[in-house]
Amino acid sequence: MSALDQSSREATMSASHQARQTELRRRSSGRLMIFGFLSPTLAILLFMVAYPIFSLVYYSFFNFSALRPAAGMKPVGFKNYEFLLSDPDLWQRFVFTGKFVVLCVALQMLIGIFVGYQLQKNFRGRDVVFTALMMPMMLSPVVVGFLWRYMLNSEWGVVNYLLTVFGLSKVDWLGQTNAALWAAAAADTWMWTPFIILLATAAFRGIPETIYEAAEVDGASAAYRFFRITLPMSAPVLFIALILRLIDSFKQYDLFFALTGGGPGSSTETVSFAVAKTAFSYFYTGEASALAVMLLFMLIGLSMILVPTLGKMGERY
Repeated sequence: MSALDQSSREATMSASHQARQTELRRRSSGRLMIFGFLSPTLAILLFMVAYPIFSLVYYSFFNFSALRPAAGMKPVGFKNYEFLLSDPDLWQRFVFTGKFVVLCVALQMLIGIFVGYQLQKNFRGRDVVFTALMMPMMLSPVVVGFLWRYMLNSEWGVVNYLLTVFGLSKVDWLGQTNAALWAAAAADTWMWTPFIILLATAAFRGIPETIYEAAEVDGASAAYRFFRITLPMSAPVLFIALILRLIDSFKQYDLFFALTGGGPGSSTETVSFAVAKTAFSYFYTGEASALAVMLLFMLIGLSMILVPTLGKMGERY
């Protein structure tokens, strides 16, 4: 190899090395810039999310009352958890919460998908109907709770008035456990079905019309198109709606606070209601923290089961 070739090769390698170094510096500066922009947001999230969760777990291992801070914090290990798990009333609240979640989410998904499928079609007044249907979702849960509390009043509520108009007897909606469950489910469904309608309509309208046209050419019926095209292709969005409503329904507190107050007795207390009552009515901060941790891990477990299924749906469709 001549000296000229050797020099040319060394120059080429040097230029390649310099180009790689320049590219690495560019990528490094880009990462630093991204981190610089994200760091304030990450710091706020750590303070607003990580710190409260850490404090919640920490307090759950102490016998502590926020009303009596001078009494100090007595370490009790897992006794708060043992006490809660041995409390039959707590399991009753979990059962009631489960019934409420299943009932509400099932009604909201069924009604939301049906109405959303109708709203994906173009007809006169569609935008007005869509806007009107979205209104309940814009209200506060406390407002919705008081509104339905007045509507379901056993003496002068509009619901019982309509029952008497049709020759039916009045129902004590908020004074019986089963009736109160259905009343709370009706109020929650009235408020949050628009959320399912919104996502379902967006998912249905995102399906290309050419697919429906091809199915019609092949002679596919309306039912076949719905179950074999519409539902499968919109499944990821609908599954996201399902996950969000499941998690939110498990955390329901303010609706029951305004609608039933946890009654009759304590039969309509959800787990979140029990957390708030233990913390802010009885001021048993340690027990309330332990119960909140149990609810948190239950929701994390539910998410760990459902989110991978969502990922598989996304890969499939």
